[in-house]
Amino acid sequence: MRMMRKIPVNPARRGLLGSAAATIGVAAMAPALQLPAFAADAGLGPAADFTGRAQGFLALLSPGQIKTASFPWNGRVWRDWNYFGGGGLIKPGLRLEQMSGAQQTAAWDLLSAVFSEDGIRKTRNVMLLQDVLAAKGDSPSLRSSKRFSFAFFGTPGPTAIWGFRHEGHHLSQSITVRDNRIVSVTPSSFSSNPNRIGSGAHKGLVTLHAETQVARKLFGDLDARQVLTARRSARPMTNILSWSGSERDNAKKTSIAMAHLKSAQRELLWKLIGAYAQDHLKPALSAGQKGRLAMGDPEAIHFAWYGPNMPERAFGYRVVGDNFVIEFGSVDPDALHLHTIYHDLGNVLGRSA
Repeated sequence: MRMMRKIPVNPARRGLLGSAAATIGVAAMAPALQLPAFAADAGLGPAADFTGRAQGFLALLSPGQIKTASFPWNGRVWRDWNYFGGGGLIKPGLRLEQMSGAQQTAAWDLLSAVFSEDGIRKTRNVMLLQDVLAAKGDSPSLRSSKRFSFAFFGTPGPTAIWGFRHEGHHLSQSITVRDNRIVSVTPSSFSSNPNRIGSGAHKGLVTLHAETQVARKLFGDLDARQVLTARRSARPMTNILSWSGSERDNAKKTSIAMAHLKSAQRELLWKLIGAYAQDHLKPALSAGQKGRLAMGDPEAIHFAWYGPNMPERAFGYRVVGDNFVIEFGSVDPDALHLHTIYHDLGNVLGRSA
């Protein structure tokens, strides 16, 4: 049986996590479920381009920079992914603010081997929000759109198993490569604060559009009986639960199943799932993700809602399938500060179940 690790929580977050746990209830806090062993098959797509760009990026670094960016494969740092705060908002790895212009260009070129244009845009928006907060006087000495780290776990190569992570405040993307195939692209978190910008140079920017609007539309389309089944709590989720070390621990299916949704509602739920699992990825990887999702029973995918469904009011939801978990929580009452996560349960961090 997989051993549970106790994750340290700083006092500022403890109240948020306690509130989320109370919202979801005792059932979701039960011991980890025995899940089907979805094999780490041939992977999601080829990694030759990604591997080549990783090697090219590393070749531009000084020995000191390489040391800062490099960690053992499958060690403590790889397992302790972290999209939230702490440590001056600095994550392990080499930060953009520590790179030359040419190195930064190569860093973005590396990301573009994995992310679609939409994925790059969303990544840049999450990073930009750090500058927006700094301009408002919110810890300006700690925040920067360049305070995001690039980290390598193991050595990129055509026959190696290795990992890559791009991480900073409200962003964590982990990519695992084995034998020149990308086998995992989770945990994946695009989070935001503020999600909606109402004034200034970036007025009108909404970073997590599908994650908010598609979910609200889906819940709003449910009839009264479906709402009774889908709504898990009158209180919103104030955070996610499936953070580092607990990726598979909150996979209990609750609320309304895909089997009980109407055709248009099913389409909305698949669109919501795609926003987390596919839309930010290049076409080949998106297709691979579609194949991973198809390994489970689509009729058994469950959608759970927490809180009201009112504009600019906090809410939350969870989507749980046989082999994935999606969580969305509103940290603040106005649904501006949002946390999200997507996990492939059968291949967490490239480690098959």
